[in-house]
Amino acid sequence: MAPIGTPAQSPVSIKIAAASNLKFVLADLVNQYRQQTGVRVDVNLGASGNLARQILQGLPVAQFISADEAWVAELDKAGRTVDAGQRYATGRLALIVPKNSALPLGQGLAAVVRALKPGDKFAIANPALAPYGVAAEEALQRAGLGPLPPASKVLGDNIGQATQFVATGAAQAGITALALTLAPEIAGSLQVLTLPTDLHAPLHQRMVLLKGAGAAAADWHKFLLSPAAQAVWVRHGYALPQ
Repeated sequence: MAPIGTPAQSPVSIKIAAASNLKFVLADLVNQYRQQTGVRVDVNLGASGNLARQILQGLPVAQFISADEAWVAELDKAGRTVDAGQRYATGRLALIVPKNSALPLGQGLAAVVRALKPGDKFAIANPALAPYGVAAEEALQRAGLGPLPPASKVLGDNIGQATQFVATGAAQAGITALALTLAPEIAGSLQVLTLPTDLHAPLHQRMVLLKGAGAAAADWHKFLLSPAAQAVWVRHGYALPQ
């Protein structure tokens, strides 16, 4: 308790915007950082494209952790960032079906899509907003499936929503971030197959400090690139940037 007449010191807090595929890994990293430093990191999750547009419109955050590099480049071009940012991880895709599904997951993406019945839905993140949606569409193309008919596709506003469509049975299959499937909250409701990396361009993920970010945000940014944080990224299914 602060002595009478001495104002109590507020804990330091940082506001950041981060792609939805980072939900569970950031929960771990934020908790670890707070235990080490006492600094609270408040995370605003969403599709990278939506978050970048919100930042351009004045969203008050100190850091943007994107699911790709293009949206960071957009903010850099607009003069909103302190530099071009840093790669922090490379993402992986996973094919998912509900736990009780009889679809032939082990036979791969093409077999699962071809086994869908009329009226079944395949979930991906909206490629106009989410880099994981772009990669999912690329994987479908490279697997020889072409664009899915609009009637059979359901788009999540972000990769987290696309995952929930499959986890709840609203969609019969889908493509998500491998990192989301490893969390206990999700893993129990899905069957998961990691997709080969040659089905899509590398999902290099980049983060950047925004103009006006203070020393506390810069320290947190450095922590995310540290060996201790890198071990957490890997544990959550990410590859380290090359």
